Amino acid sequence: MAQFGSLSDRLTETFRNLRSKGRLTPSDVDGTVREIRRALLDADVALEVVKSFTASVRERALSDEVNKALNPAQQVVQIVNEELVGILGGQQRRLEFAKRPPTVIMLAGLQGAGKTTLAGKLGKWLKKDGHTPMLVAADLQRPNAVQQLQVVGEQAGVHVFAPEPGNGVGDPVKVAKNAIKAAVDQQYDTVIVDTAGRLGVDAELMKQAANIRKAVDPDEVLFVIDAMIGQDAVTTARAFQEGVDFTGVVLSKLDGDARGGAALSVASITGRPIMFASTGEGLDDFEPFHPDRMASRILDLGDILSLIEQAQGAFDEDEARKVAEKIATDNFTLNDFLQQMQQLRKAGSIKGMLGMLPGAKGMREALDNFDEREIVRTEAIIQSMTPQERELPKLLNGSRRLRIARGAGSTVTEVNALVNRFEQAAKMMKTVARGGVPQMPGMGPIPGMHGGKKQQPQGKKKKVGNPAKRAALASGAAPAPQQAPKGAGLGLGMGSEKNGGAPSEEELASLQKFLGR
Repeated sequence: MAQFGSLSDRLTETFRNLRSKGRLTPSDVDGTVREIRRALLDADVALEVVKSFTASVRERALSDEVNKALNPAQQVVQIVNEELVGILGGQQRRLEFAKRPPTVIMLAGLQGAGKTTLAGKLGKWLKKDGHTPMLVAADLQRPNAVQQLQVVGEQAGVHVFAPEPGNGVGDPVKVAKNAIKAAVDQQYDTVIVDTAGRLGVDAELMKQAANIRKAVDPDEVLFVIDAMIGQDAVTTARAFQEGVDFTGVVLSKLDGDARGGAALSVASITGRPIMFASTGEGLDDFEPFHPDRMASRILDLGDILSLIEQAQGAFDEDEARKVAEKIATDNFTLNDFLQQMQQLRKAGSIKGMLGMLPGAKGMREALDNFDEREIVRTEAIIQSMTPQERELPKLLNGSRRLRIARGAGSTVTEVNALVNRFEQAAKMMKTVARGGVPQMPGMGPIPGMHGGKKQQPQGKKKKVGNPAKRAALASGAAPAPQQAPKGAGLGLGMGSEKNGGAPSEEELASLQKFLGR
């Protein structure tokens, strides 16, 4: 995630300096803790959180647990990881649903924090999970807030209860009360109430939010906070906790380029768990918050579990099985290639998914320069082809490629590059499907694997196919100089004269062994 880039870089660099040390001295630990403190303060983490965090890390790093460890650097990384999980809330907390529907979820926060968009994201997420949510337009203060929620609800496929036009007209408390009755009558099991915000914390804002809470008695009150707010996050969170008393936190705008101190401060300061994270502008850019996974991302240890969950949600197992069969039988076409790219796009931001891999910091520059629109351009090129051309790319001669380039708004060079990439990808996938190891561009064959030469065990002499040479070597005599082979088209020698120039049995056996038969 972008907002933790600077913090992750600083912490990773700090731990790299520890790896060269076989044993950690108190001065090494103090230096490491000092760098961690600077990194956290630069990331806008609250001072009291930084003090508590670094004191705990220092105490544990100087304990016998680390002194007796075989790899003290890894032990310190583990300690920092566990402490990060602690200040992020410890364990994940899920939504608590009412025993008798509807479950009422109230959203609170400042204006501009992203409550209205988040209502649509939460509604869509709940709908995917089998619930029947309803959005309530109780923000009657901000201009066009009701219309915005209606647009977001339509995009998410979620019903919106909006009896008042807004823009300063209507009573939000009455709207919230009537929404509960409507949800019972229309059998919606979840009600998400979008409330008004202000540019800053004031008495009027808190009074209205408290009145809505008293009127609807929500099962969950989610405090939506902008992850880019910095040090003000602590003040705002405390004010809302005293005025509304929220049950959970939602971090919005985690795709921004701010330093992200809010995420590391709010849970620790308020004692309320971070429950969800909004990671982009799209309605699917929304995920439950896992403290352990977030800590791993910050320390550049990856988040494979989230990556797997995203992939499982986007890819169809039956379609994947069909594609695997096509690859194995050499029937993989550009249509299948297009379908796989479209499923990949459904999984979310490719940059975000690649950022979940362990060691992603090392390719951060490449990730930042990666243009996700390239996939859209590739789709346009394939969609400009006829069905027959997608099934048989060999039909693509010069005139057809020129027509495709004009139809996709690209160049013939880009069309040629796509066809070449497709052919290389199809060959590699076919090799993998048959149990082999593909040869990567710019790399030779991998020794010991199918398709590559096996390394000769050290100290073991290679068996010589020619009996005369074998006898000469056994007797210690130097082998006679070999004459240049006359050539047999397969790279084999012509064999001995008594075999009539045919390959010997040993040579044939070596060839079959080389071919893997």
